[in-house]
Amino acid sequence: MYREREWVGEKSMNQNRTPLFDTVTDLIGTNPAYFKVPGHRLDRGISARWTDLVGTGIFAYDVTETPLTDDLHRPEGAISEAQRLLSALYGADQSFFLVNGSTCGNEAMILSAALEGEKIMVARNAHKSAMAGLILSGAEPVYVMPEVLGQWGIQGEITAAAVREGFERAPGCKALFLVSPSYYGICSDLEAIADICHAHDALLLVDEAHGGHVYFHDRLPTGALWAGADVCVQSMHKVTGALTQSAVLHIRNHGAGEAALRRIGQNLQLVQSTSPSYLLMVSLDCARYELAMNGTKMMERALRLAEYARKRIQGIAGFRCMERERTDSTRLVISARDIGLTGYALEQTLFEQYAVHMELADDENVLAIVTYANEMEDMDRLVRACEEIGARYAGQEAVRRADGHLCFPGLPQQVMTPRSAYFAQTKTVRWQEAAGAIAGQMIAPYPPGIPVIYPGERISREVWEYIEQFRLDKRHMHGADANGRLEWIKILPT
Repeated sequence: MYREREWVGEKSMNQNRTPLFDTVTDLIGTNPAYFKVPGHRLDRGISARWTDLVGTGIFAYDVTETPLTDDLHRPEGAISEAQRLLSALYGADQSFFLVNGSTCGNEAMILSAALEGEKIMVARNAHKSAMAGLILSGAEPVYVMPEVLGQWGIQGEITAAAVREGFERAPGCKALFLVSPSYYGICSDLEAIADICHAHDALLLVDEAHGGHVYFHDRLPTGALWAGADVCVQSMHKVTGALTQSAVLHIRNHGAGEAALRRIGQNLQLVQSTSPSYLLMVSLDCARYELAMNGTKMMERALRLAEYARKRIQGIAGFRCMERERTDSTRLVISARDIGLTGYALEQTLFEQYAVHMELADDENVLAIVTYANEMEDMDRLVRACEEIGARYAGQEAVRRADGHLCFPGLPQQVMTPRSAYFAQTKTVRWQEAAGAIAGQMIAPYPPGIPVIYPGERISREVWEYIEQFRLDKRHMHGADANGRLEWIKILPT
């Protein structure tokens, strides 16, 4: 078994250090005559409209490569040391800072694992960055469908049985790319899935954007690296205290796909900025330090706050709060459908009337992400808002779709690979005429940014009707027109 709940990296490394933060601080302390980019010259050139409100101190850390501050694309000093500390903390063989979010890590994983014409298995609930990776690589996707949790109207885990069946359909797949935890905190059985992948000499690539924190408490699911994943990506800004857009990629070699693993560092240079933000990288260094020193306490606090709110919300008539095994219980998935409120309506009410901001809403639920930085006051505001909403709608007959929720469509027919379709000649037609056509673009409700249709797939009537419901409800979608209305769509001529 891969499961390990102890430090498995370089135990001799002293985690009580922040090498990149310290190095940039030392640079600032030299009071340099600065003629490099960025042009605001440390803390002197930012608009007073901003600094009058927030001060100037942090802006001095927005520097660039110098002999002191190292180079993300060829690290030898402070960045290299900070990345080694990160590897040691998570038990990885190698770790990389990412300044273009988990998106660039997902792209690099797919780009490295499967070359043009090779097959790669991809979970159909993957973020749209997986599609970008397929377009860049030219690999042929073999899709595996997640389970659907009918009671909640959301997609669940990728099962080991589904992965096994995928390899039976396409035994030459070079890797499996999946998401765990999902946006809703639902985890797949990565230990069993890793065994299946490695038995087929395939890599297990995990978009663990929402799971960088699970390694730090026994009551959270097993982290991907410790469950047998070969590569994973984590958005450290989501729940672990780094700044927005900062993420990391970890490699842990289990003996499969070694050539692909060696390509990752090179391919990251294709998808990462050559002007990386030192604010983001310093925030990664400091977030790693906090997790190393206080991670268990931080997660204990988040779990305690979430459990308090979950128990209170479960007691409100007409409200439900999801509880299930192999799920990150710091996530609160809340439904008020039993009193007639869709997730969208509940989110709007919480926002407009109570200034309670939820992470996302769907047809059935709202999602709250609880972290160590929340306060009990936050939880009480959420609970009190739900109590008042419940009392206001008490006795009201629930309004539901005929099947209880908006059904996910089946897998569309793949006519061309995403790359071939993306670079093919297209024409634009009205959305009302698109059923039956081959899509020349993706459409993804956002959040969570999961494409319903990929370029090169036939827009079945089932898919069209699913997207049409989002269009009629005026939901936010990536891939819609510039005006956001989805009046037109690019298709491939037939």
